[in-house]
Amino acid sequence: MEQRELKEFLDEKAAFYNQPKFIESDPIQIPHRFSKKEDIEIAAFLVATIAWGNRKSIIKNGDRLMQMLGNSPHDFVINFSEKDKKYFSGFVHRTFNEVDLGYFIKALQNIYLNMGGPEDIFFKYAEKDTLQPAIHKFKKLFFDLPHPSRTEKHLSDPLKNSAAKRINMFLRWMVRNDNAGVDFGIWKSLSMAQLSCPLDVHSGSVARKLNLLRRKQNDGKALVELDTSLRKLDKNDPVKYDFALFGLGVFEKF
Repeated sequence: MEQRELKEFLDEKAAFYNQPKFIESDPIQIPHRFSKKEDIEIAAFLVATIAWGNRKSIIKNGDRLMQMLGNSPHDFVINFSEKDKKYFSGFVHRTFNEVDLGYFIKALQNIYLNMGGPEDIFFKYAEKDTLQPAIHKFKKLFFDLPHPSRTEKHLSDPLKNSAAKRINMFLRWMVRNDNAGVDFGIWKSLSMAQLSCPLDVHSGSVARKLNLLRRKQNDGKALVELDTSLRKLDKNDPVKYDFALFGLGVFEKF
């Protein structure tokens, strides 16, 4: 396919999947239950953190997480104390367990009370055309408090050559304003042009078949290569193609 044809094809697929019906089977449905900015942020961050594996399982455990937080995430986080860890007893999603969850809530509390919230951190450390260095800085600040070493693996670092799929997905949700009601676009201080595609097995496989990506591993270097290809198709909203790549891979078995 020539670039013009490829752009037309992917624009069409992105528009097809970037619709409200997408929400029904996607973990993004969990933060869509809320209207308060901080509730959306916290729900989205926690659900994105456990977003690997079977999507039904992610949604089920995301729902359980919200119940543990009394379906009022921000209020729970701000008022959290050690005695509240009892609510997390028995929680596990893959390798993310109640110990990890306890620290994540404590770290979020620290970020909201002492750092102005996650948007402020990403805005402060964002670069003109990328948020990857800001993810690195966010991770450092997130683990600023005493914490179990095992918990660090649940927040990826692009500067250690990770594709950081889940945190990039969270950022897509927060920053991208799609006019279709799927992504939230509530972080007005950042630009869609700064976003990177959440690179996973599905989007990576389709990207390689379309010659958008040649590197075989889904790592940080592959993300840079894919970002470069997608920005040539749409420099202002490159991550809309996540819908096309994901939809082609998951729903069409492309």
